[in-house]
Amino acid sequence: MKTVNSISGGKTSAYIAAHYPADYDVFSLVRTDDKNCMFPDSKIRQEVSDKLGTEFIGTLEDDMIIYTMLDLEQYIGRKITWVTGKTFDEVINRNGKTYLPNVTQRFCTTEMKLKPIFEWWQKEIGKPIATRIGYRVNEQKRAKTMLSKLNENGLSTFKAIVGKRKTQNKWADIEWQKPEFPLIKNQIWKDDIESYWKDKPVRFAYMNNCIGCFHRNPALLKLMSDKHPNKFDWFIEQEKDTGYNVRTFKNGVTYEQIKNSFNQLPLFEDDFNDCDSGYCGI
Repeated sequence: MKTVNSISGGKTSAYIAAHYPADYDVFSLVRTDDKNCMFPDSKIRQEVSDKLGTEFIGTLEDDMIIYTMLDLEQYIGRKITWVTGKTFDEVINRNGKTYLPNVTQRFCTTEMKLKPIFEWWQKEIGKPIATRIGYRVNEQKRAKTMLSKLNENGLSTFKAIVGKRKTQNKWADIEWQKPEFPLIKNQIWKDDIESYWKDKPVRFAYMNNCIGCFHRNPALLKLMSDKHPNKFDWFIEQEKDTGYNVRTFKNGVTYEQIKNSFNQLPLFEDDFNDCDSGYCGI
């Protein structure tokens, strides 16, 4: 069984790449078509386009993630395969703009993180793989939850189109990966990871995942709006589009309200931790 390190751009998955060499290292990048979020370095932009095999304008994650992946590839001395799916703009505009992703409809993760890796796997491997998951020793509950969702063969499945039935697509649940948890097995804590990367030549973002990730609490989203105004404004504009039935990423509050809130509240980066960063990256 081939092994795969799925790399998010965070310190934990990078730690796995550095300590547990695999047959493949894969990174899935969230892209946007919005030129207000354009990655500033044209040469790096072209390099990323070449790696992806499609145009890269910008990402709705912290731009630092691009440097993280380029640094990490040099540091581990192995090729990292970059993949991507539809842009975030395309994903939320599908099916007549029915709704935005939110905590109960997390299709953004499926479409822009899981699906591109699955489609790469279909093309390059096609047989079940062992995928290293970056749950640390204190996250055994999350690991158990993931294991509880495996099928009778101990594998996770992905629902994909496998053919046509007259005018309709034929779908099936395809077995494709067996999760492994090397950090739990080897008793690795967050402090171990932070200590390891302290003096290494790999740059990391303050937090990975999308700037406007709806899993983040409003105070952290406010901080993100200050640190990355153009990217946060992208999320605000999506909520203003009247084509959606559900027009907010979070229940009961708009991102514009969040951006204009907490004006008298001093926010410090040390007020937050990786529990606030969402679930797309480890």
